[in-house]
Order: sequence, then structure tokens, then C-alpha cells
Amino acid sequence: MTFTVAIIGRPNVGKSTLFNRLVGQKIAIVDDTPGVTRDRRPGEARIGDLYFTIIDTAGLENADPDSLEGRMRAQTEMAIEEADVSLFLIDARVGVTPVDEHFAELLRRVGKPVVLVANKAEGKLGENGVLEAYALGLGEPVALSAEHGEGMADLFAALLPFEREEEEGDVEDDDFDAPLPIDPETGEEIEAPLDLTRPIKVAIVGRPNAGKSTLINTMLGEDRLLVGPEAGITRDSISVDWTWNDRRIKLFDTAGMRKKARVETKLEKLSVGDSLRAIRFAEVVVLMLDVTIPFEKQDLQIADLVAREGRALVIAFNKWDLVEDRQAKMAELREMAERLLPQVRGVPLVPLSGLTGSGIDKLMSELLKVYATWNRRIPTAALNRWLASVLEHHPPPAVSGRRVKLRYMTQPKARPPTFVAFCSRPEALPDAYTRYLLNGIRETFKLNAVPLRLQLRKGENPFEHKAKKR
Repeated sequence: MTFTVAIIGRPNVGKSTLFNRLVGQKIAIVDDTPGVTRDRRPGEARIGDLYFTIIDTAGLENADPDSLEGRMRAQTEMAIEEADVSLFLIDARVGVTPVDEHFAELLRRVGKPVVLVANKAEGKLGENGVLEAYALGLGEPVALSAEHGEGMADLFAALLPFEREEEEGDVEDDDFDAPLPIDPETGEEIEAPLDLTRPIKVAIVGRPNAGKSTLINTMLGEDRLLVGPEAGITRDSISVDWTWNDRRIKLFDTAGMRKKARVETKLEKLSVGDSLRAIRFAEVVVLMLDVTIPFEKQDLQIADLVAREGRALVIAFNKWDLVEDRQAKMAELREMAERLLPQVRGVPLVPLSGLTGSGIDKLMSELLKVYATWNRRIPTAALNRWLASVLEHHPPPAVSGRRVKLRYMTQPKARPPTFVAFCSRPEALPDAYTRYLLNGIRETFKLNAVPLRLQLRKGENPFEHKAKKR
């Protein structure tokens, strides 16, 4: 097993910058505004050949426990308890402050190992702060610059004693475009079984204050994510691991996405960009709607974005415990979904309460069904039998007096299901007929709730390059 390191310090000392440096990607949002990070965020870090889990945390502040800052501090204290060692950051250019002294004492009382780090130590401005750090009584400080990458060798040496031997694990295979297996009796392709050992990546998205973080906390059975009555608490996309009925799930909590015209600050733009990245890397997206105000324009735009990105979609209606006539409300929601979201026809609609936990089992059941559909590969023989039937009853229309000939269809990839049709004149086939084919594939092969792709290609003429004989 690898060891776990928590980055601790007051606001704006460079914790998220160091986190990004160690994981090798710009994952955590970095801004000059103090208090950008609010939740604790894990990542896989590396220095040389030293691998470990790193946790980015909110800045430590003295605040009332019931305030937002107080709840942020509680999340940081949980990270300290969870970690094997803490990196306590100070700003070398500012020097040791009374707040640094207060939290250095807190770390000593916890009794876990602490590595003192004087960040922003590049140049002469940071020299005095490095020397002042000795007064905290946490040992020799590691002078580094997270922004410029200076001092990483010293940090490597400080963390090396905490390394533990890592157990060998299974290597995940991301290749989902391998050919389908062949039935030895018939010689035809058969549908491959779904890999049940891989964790499913699920992003929870929606408008601000839809209850996304509350739902994930209820799923986990702990206060893992920061929640409260304030809108827009979540800023970073936070991933957490969860197991439901022996299925491994990686949940991504995301920042609420408002209308583009209402996004004014740079920080909110970064948060929305992080949410969009979570959608692109997810496999299934759960769109959380407030059942009291469902299908706002922003909800429809998010659902359309998910479909354009090719992700599987489930719509969850939160605060279902506030609904009185549930049967009539559900019928109304189904009618609205069919009318407003034709691009994801048949999308599952799940009523739930993130606060009480009712409906979570139904949500996960629908989620697994949609995930299986999103991964389906239809055998080529079955596709072409269907295509032959379609062409017999409803052939392509003639364009400019010439009929478009559809010769062959196959599915080269899944995630989402993508089909390729070979025809004589791809550019002439009307969009309406393409939609007709996609709707037929969806209905015949039960591919509801996932986006489908159809690419048209021109079949090669075997006589095109041969000289004419006289």
C-alpha cells in the first residue's frame, strides 16, 4: 500500500499549487483569492520513483464551527486524521504568523508525523521566512517553490521514510474497441460480457443548490463533502470511491453550473470548467434536478451537453419528499422529458431524496442498466439483417434522380454506441433518413437513454482504378 499525505496550512500559502505540481496535472483550481479550496481532494502523486496519495485541503482558519469556514476546517481536520503524514505549509515570504503558530500546536497535539514546508522560498525574499520556520518546533523546514518546482528533491528526501511496500494490483484495460468474440458453432460475432471489475465513473451534475453533495454524503454514510444552505459551496470536482452491491463506483461531485450570462467571476468560470471536464471524463452522468422547479433552461442545456459529449445520462429529481401527489407529478415529468429532451429518448427518471436516502437504490439500478447499454456492441450480422429489412420497407429517397444505395453497416466501437454505414453517396443522404436509421437502431436493439452516433462512408468501387477495356 502507498502512504497518504495531507497538505495543511492557512489560506493562500500555495497548497493547491503544490497539489497540482505533485499530481502532474492542473486538477485543483488555483487563484489568488484566499479560500478557493473548500473540500478535501485526493490525488495520486509522484516525486521521482516515490508514489503516494496526496490530499488537498481547505485553508485552516479560526471560525465558528457552524459557519462555512468552520465546516471547511472540520473537513481539513478529517484529512489530518486520515493521512499518514501532513505537509504543513507556510508562506516563506510572509514568515511565521500567529495563525501558523496556532495550527502548528494543533498538529503537534494530533501526534502524527509532520513535514514542515516553507513554500514560495525562491529568491532572497523567502530566506528569512525559512529561518523563522524553525521556531514552530516541527523540525527542519523544507524550502521549496511549488510554482516553479524548486526544492522537490528535498521534499522527496523528507517523504521517503514514510514509503511502504505497495501491493501488486490488477492493471486496468481501457481498450473497449477490441473485436467482438466469434461463436465457434455459427461463426458469427456475439456480444461480449461486460467487465464487472472496473469502477464506473459517475459525475453528479446540476444547477447550484440542487443537492449534489448532500446526495453523495448520504450514499457514503458520512460527511465526506462540504454541504450547507449556501449556494455554490462546491468549487472543485471531488472524486470519492464507493461500493454498491459489490460494484465499484467512483463518484464525482461537481460545482453547480449556472447560465453563462450569470457567471461573472473568474473563480466561478474555473469551477464551471472543472465541472465540464468531469462530464467529459465520466461514463455515466446523473443530472440532479430540483423537483420543485424541474427542467429549467439550464437543466436542458446541461442534458444536451451530456448527450453531445457522448455520455450515458440518468435524471434524478431531488427533494421528492416534498411532493404530495407523486403519481400525477411523475406523469407530468415523463411528459416533459419526452417533449423537451428528444435527443436522449427513454432516459431514466428517478425520484429521490438526497437528505433521507430514499430512491438511491432505484437510482443505482437504473444507472447500471444505462451503463450496460452504453457499453453494448451489436454483432455485425444482426445489424445487417436489420438493415436489409429497413431497406426493403423504406429505402433511401432518390436525390437528384439517383437513389442512394446503403450496402453495409457495422459498429466499430461502443461508449457511446457508434455505427458506420457504407453507402454510394454519403453526402446526398438526407439528415431525416439518418435520424430514421438511428431511431430504428435505438428501438430495435433497446439502446434507450444513451446517445448514438452514425457515420456515413463511401464504399470503395473495385473498378474505379482499372482501365476500361475496349
